[in-house]
Amino acid sequence: MEKLKGPTAGCTTATCGWRALLLPQLNRQSLYVYGSEMAVEKECMRQLESGVFVIHPFSLIRSYYIMCMMAITFLNLIGIPMEIAFLDGHSGLAWEGFNVFSDTLFLIDVALNFRMGIITDDGEEAILDIKRIRVSYLRTWFIPDVIAAFPIGYILLFADLQYHNDDNPSKTNKMMRILMFVRILSLIRLARVSRLVRFFNEVEKVSNANLEVVRLFFRILSLFMMIFLLCHWNGCIQYFVPMLEEFPTDCWVRKENLMNATVIVKYSWGVFRALSQMIALSYGSMDAPTSENYRFYFSITKKSTGVSNSPLSYKYLTFHTKQGHVLVSLSPDYVEMWIVMVSMVSGCLMYTVLVANATTMIANIDPAAKEYKSKMSRLEHYMAFMKLPPELQLRISNYYQARYGGKWFQEKDVMDTVSSALKEQILMVMCSRLLRNVPVFQNRDENFINAVLLKLEYEVFLEGDAIVRQNVPGDRMFFIDHGQVLMETDSYDRELCDGDYFGETCMLTKGKHLATVKALTDCQCFSLSWDDFQNVLEGFPDVKKDLEKIMQLNSDGGLV
Repeated sequence: MEKLKGPTAGCTTATCGWRALLLPQLNRQSLYVYGSEMAVEKECMRQLESGVFVIHPFSLIRSYYIMCMMAITFLNLIGIPMEIAFLDGHSGLAWEGFNVFSDTLFLIDVALNFRMGIITDDGEEAILDIKRIRVSYLRTWFIPDVIAAFPIGYILLFADLQYHNDDNPSKTNKMMRILMFVRILSLIRLARVSRLVRFFNEVEKVSNANLEVVRLFFRILSLFMMIFLLCHWNGCIQYFVPMLEEFPTDCWVRKENLMNATVIVKYSWGVFRALSQMIALSYGSMDAPTSENYRFYFSITKKSTGVSNSPLSYKYLTFHTKQGHVLVSLSPDYVEMWIVMVSMVSGCLMYTVLVANATTMIANIDPAAKEYKSKMSRLEHYMAFMKLPPELQLRISNYYQARYGGKWFQEKDVMDTVSSALKEQILMVMCSRLLRNVPVFQNRDENFINAVLLKLEYEVFLEGDAIVRQNVPGDRMFFIDHGQVLMETDSYDRELCDGDYFGETCMLTKGKHLATVKALTDCQCFSLSWDDFQNVLEGFPDVKKDLEKIMQLNSDGGLV
């Protein structure tokens, strides 16, 4: 019996049937919204008890449905412009079947959206009430969805069947004009790009991996898909406009001898022209598009032609009479000129959006490293202003690198923002083994150990630093997390490394250090001060009495 991830206890595909697919799944997003597994189960119970057919936004079927609709929408946005511009009514049965299937699917999607749960903008809840869903959908995406779902595929299929079954030439010509109009009308299906944007947003919200890396991936993917669609549509328009004019003699399609070329060749040239204009490479002539790049004269008498002194304007030719000659000047193709200008403007907008999004993404990547660089820049200005020696400046820079590792953070701020339970767990993982190595903390109550852990301070020492000095009063004890130190006394030297400790006598008595301790490598340590330790002992009188007895003993086992 297959059990779903997250539905109510006892609700499986066998017990709940297909309704189990409509229930929220247990993932990071649902846990973030509802707070706990128990709350997710209560949400499942609430949906089951309502007895209403509503697809939960965190359900399994919703996730697969969004992925499917996103793929279908993207295929439509690629295929529709190519069909209109290049296939010229010869798209074939497979593509017409796909059009009908897509139109059917989008019509079903419009109906399903009235039963589709909605995630609020603040992400705090999922709306499952049918009335609220209906009102929200009617106010937002209903009109764009209805426009995009207009069943052009059915109209084209019906018109093609009428065209092929009709033998009357006049009716055939009329049907061809109707087909051309319908194909131009089918451009309305490009409104489905709004669905692609919405589907990307919903995939980001419902994604099981609630990570910043995944969100960044979806933003980059959606950005490049939009840029690709813009170039693709522009390339199709480059060929579509001359086709509407029945390929005049001065159009680029005839100049490149593409009338009988394959669809791939035509599409490649169209995209090439579009990209050349969008990225402002000024490929080709800088002059306005005309049927030729020159003007010519020919001699003819007014009497033989009957040409008057006033110009006779044609679509591309303008005739002027001058001293018994006819001057033929070629007018610019303003349609192609406007296409070029629109391509350039769209290219500018594309790069504006690209640069803006890239700047935002770069600014949001690794803010801790950027903050560290900013702090280091200020520190360098300070050291230069104070005229510190180069050797000291280098040691200060090395300290910051050892202390923060290239990422700026305030440990105290982090610890203050988490709960006391989490703080204890963090310190337990980091420092529990260090305390257990010290005899005075062995076999102590767990609550006492946790209280001591909360008082530990993180410190970093560079190679060559004197951490403590002999015969100098001290008030703290050190636990070595990572690194190596040298303990020097009048009688012996001793090396300490990871897991070792020193200074426990000063922590207990506030006496003088019995040795000098120097860092042999960069050391990461935790320290416990006398004041903090005394505050902990106030809550544990039994431990305090035991430690007072220990302090009366003369320890010579390396205590400092």
